[in-house]
Amino acid sequence: MDMRILAPTGALGAGFDTAALGRGVAAGPHVIACDAGSTDSGPAALGSGTPKLSAQAVTRDLRLLLKARDTLQVPLIIGSCGTSGRDDGVDWVAGLARTIAAENNLHFKLGLIYSDQPAERLQHLYDEGRIRPLDNAPVIERKLFERSHTVAMMGVEPLQELLRDGCDVILAGRASDTALFAALPHLNGADPGLTWHMAKTIECGAACAIPPGANGLLVTLRDDHFDVTTLADGSRLTPRSVAAHTLYENADPFHIAEPSGTLDTTHATYEAVDERTVRVRGSRYIEADGYTNKLEGAELVGYQTVIVGGVRDKVVIERLPELLPMAKKYFDTKILDVFDGRVDPDTIDINYRLYGTGTVLAGTEPTPLQPQELGVLITVTAPDQSTAHAISTFVAHASSHLPIPEYDGLVSTLAYPYSPPEMDRGPLYRFTLNHVATGVTPTELFRTTTEEV
Repeated sequence: MDMRILAPTGALGAGFDTAALGRGVAAGPHVIACDAGSTDSGPAALGSGTPKLSAQAVTRDLRLLLKARDTLQVPLIIGSCGTSGRDDGVDWVAGLARTIAAENNLHFKLGLIYSDQPAERLQHLYDEGRIRPLDNAPVIERKLFERSHTVAMMGVEPLQELLRDGCDVILAGRASDTALFAALPHLNGADPGLTWHMAKTIECGAACAIPPGANGLLVTLRDDHFDVTTLADGSRLTPRSVAAHTLYENADPFHIAEPSGTLDTTHATYEAVDERTVRVRGSRYIEADGYTNKLEGAELVGYQTVIVGGVRDKVVIERLPELLPMAKKYFDTKILDVFDGRVDPDTIDINYRLYGTGTVLAGTEPTPLQPQELGVLITVTAPDQSTAHAISTFVAHASSHLPIPEYDGLVSTLAYPYSPPEMDRGPLYRFTLNHVATGVTPTELFRTTTEEV
């Protein structure tokens, strides 16, 4: 076994150095794989269907990867298209690929994998007790599936179906990041422990390099080890930097769950081959008793207007924590008055985040902070945008003139950097699921199509 896998970047559209890609192509990889999605940026992409990265950025990267694939005549696999892996995200990237192919006289067999889950299917699984919560999952009820846009996260098996079918380019919906890199080696009989560990190492491109970056990595997978090499000039790998990536997005760096089992890195070793390459041995893969697919969902919860302000007055800073609850009570009365009872204050959320006093740690700051300046983010969330904006106008006005007991007369409490200060942020979404579907076959939740491009 001597298989080479090229991970050109951490995310399609994040960019990469063309010279680094050239080095990867020159090494003759057997497959190019790239992630295109994430939940890191929150639920908006899944809820709205709007990709995080621009069409221009995604097109640039995709064009280079399609040309590289054409040069090598090897498979190109891209997962979680459109950031969230929604069906329309797959169709969006597929449309870009067709345009690029026409403009550059490229020809390939295209495979598409869709991962959207109909509400009826999810309700059936729910009724049969086959949707299981993961740690810290929210409590769910049957009707949730009617208002939540839900995708299932695939493992290697749907990808392997299209590889067997001779697809040159595979664009997948929501996928385990590691499955993109493990699919072909696993299909060719590579050691599963090394395969999944290799895939975990390169899932984010050169994130495990020093310095971390969006550029690529090349893996050479052999029978009893794999070598991972950084491709960008000025970057290097160390045993520590490679090992550290097993902790990325995992509470336990030694046991990493996949749909079909668990990667066990307890006895893995990491050895520097040279400044750019690290050799890894000793990983193993423990097959699960049953197959599971993670479910991710997002729903619309309202519309939001934001106000950004700041204050440097020490007295105002000290008084704000006790003044803001009073202000909120005033706003409830104001809402009833202004809207003549047509808007229920309980449907409106007015939130103040005081940056400089421990907002990021949400009240768990180990030592009290005494800021000289305070940044204030005010969010007004309502069932519709016009109501959110209307309420934000008097929230902004009142917040800039809060009554300070130590001062006589009218005081300016918050300063706004923009005029007008109210900025409509649009729809607001929340994640609805942190669950898995159980008792499923590896491919039953996914749909595939193929075409000649």
